[in-house]
Amino acid sequence: MAYKISDACVACGSCKPECPVDAISEGNPYTIDPDKCVDCGACAAVCPVNAISQE
Repeated sequence: MAYKISDACVACGSCKPECPVDAISEGNPYTIDPDKCVDCGACAAVCPVNAISQE
């Protein structure tokens, strides 16, 4: 089950460098490619506004 980024995303960029498989793309909101996501949760752990959750 992949993670997803909600509209609460403030595009701060803290999640992108945490992704070990480069599944996160910049934007407003940022997006996670579900085909690349390995469900590690590293991105959710660093999100300051809790905008990242499991699908």
